[in-house]
Amino acid sequence: GSMWVLLLASALFMGAALGMGLLISVVAKNQFVAGQVAIIVTFLPAFILSGFVFDLHSMPDAIRVITYIVPARYLVAIMQTEFLAGDVWVVVLPNLLALLVMALLFLALVRRKSHKHLE
Repeated sequence: GSMWVLLLASALFMGAALGMGLLISVVAKNQFVAGQVAIIVTFLPAFILSGFVFDLHSMPDAIRVITYIVPARYLVAIMQTEFLAGDVWVVVLPNLLALLVMALLFLALVRRKSHKHLE
């Protein structure tokens, strides 16, 4: 696979992850709550629902629907494709687009939720 595709996918994933983290920080009341929510909302679903450990096609339909809001799902699909088959654009492009949309959505929500003020 292409190193450039891997770099782009990783950058888009980090943008989505950063947006999720910032959104959690903006919404949470304190640092402890933000840390707990971040572990529950990001780490566990990313590990279990990304397709890295368990195959997405063997999951029940109700659980598989939830995987569409987990950014790691798209990164894992890109990584698997790049390492096993190379640049298969039919697989790579939709996943890159999904990561881009998620990153933009989370960052837009952060911008909307955060208030500019001096203390």
